[in-house]
Amino acid sequence: MGGAGGPAGFYVGLGLALASSAFIGGSFILKKKGLLRLCRRGRARAGQGGHAYLQEWLWWTGLLCMGVGEAANFAAYAFAPATLVTPLGALSVLVSAVLSSTFLNEQLNVHGKIGCILSILGSTVMVIHAPQEEEVSSLESMAEKLKDPGFIIFAVCVLVSSLLLIFVAGPRYGQSNVLVYVLVCSAIGSLSVSCVKGLGIALKELFSGKPVLKEPLGWVLLVCLVICISVQINYLNKALDIFNTSVVTPVYYVLFTTAVMMCSAILFKEWQHMVLDNIIGTISGFLTIVSGIFLLHAFRDMPFTPDLLPLFLQQDRADLHTWRSADRHQSCQHQPLLPSEDKGSESAEEEEEEEGESV
Repeated sequence: MGGAGGPAGFYVGLGLALASSAFIGGSFILKKKGLLRLCRRGRARAGQGGHAYLQEWLWWTGLLCMGVGEAANFAAYAFAPATLVTPLGALSVLVSAVLSSTFLNEQLNVHGKIGCILSILGSTVMVIHAPQEEEVSSLESMAEKLKDPGFIIFAVCVLVSSLLLIFVAGPRYGQSNVLVYVLVCSAIGSLSVSCVKGLGIALKELFSGKPVLKEPLGWVLLVCLVICISVQINYLNKALDIFNTSVVTPVYYVLFTTAVMMCSAILFKEWQHMVLDNIIGTISGFLTIVSGIFLLHAFRDMPFTPDLLPLFLQQDRADLHTWRSADRHQSCQHQPLLPSEDKGSESAEEEEEEEGESV
């Protein structure tokens, strides 16, 4: 398993990616706990325009955890392949879901638990079969990669397709199709990850004493990163404002991760020296994570009851249902006899009364 810095660098990047998921997932819980404490005190809620959460230490702790997590994620790209770091971001969703059920008393149904297990299994498979990228240890080598014709064609295609989605498809289909704005976020996001990778390498060189601040490439990457992130945030907020979060989140994760894997394969040649079983393992692990995230989000609000199980999994209920059906069937068979006897007795009594009146 390679990457900048060799096997040791790979495991450093892996540890940073896992730590990032833990901090980011925990940050949501801390901020939510802080907001709930304010709600119990009767303070104005954030959704109603209140800013009392700025006086809540739990909210600030969550924000600090978020910052630490994002910094760890940023640093992970400098050590490990982007094809590994980006999919592992799904673990923050898993951490948030598990902690919510523990500390916020939010129900995690069977679908969510299966989704968590699948996410863990998929992440494990991806770590085992992570692709080996070419060594990119300096800004000079990064500049050579960025000049590659394959990456230039990819970047041009991303920019042209994003402009078409924003100015052509957006006004027509943006309000009705979730893919329009999410595709913009995902496509631009693949370029932002490349910028993060380059800036991570620049920081490593800076800490080693090299005059990185004099290199124009580092500043160009920083400006491009700010622009890409601004576009991502803008159109992701639009998608979340129009569509349900349970729909946007898994779709965005799948498209964003796929775009990043394509960009990394073209820019860093991560897949060029991989054997077939590692390629299959990486793709299988990614699809397993996708399945887990889909189950965790798409069925989050669906209550799971025994009535949803097939009959062969609820044998006792099936026996009870059969017994009740047989009981109803028997009662239906006897029902015609009882009214007929009643009718017969009633007609006999009427005849005797008529005979008595005639006499």
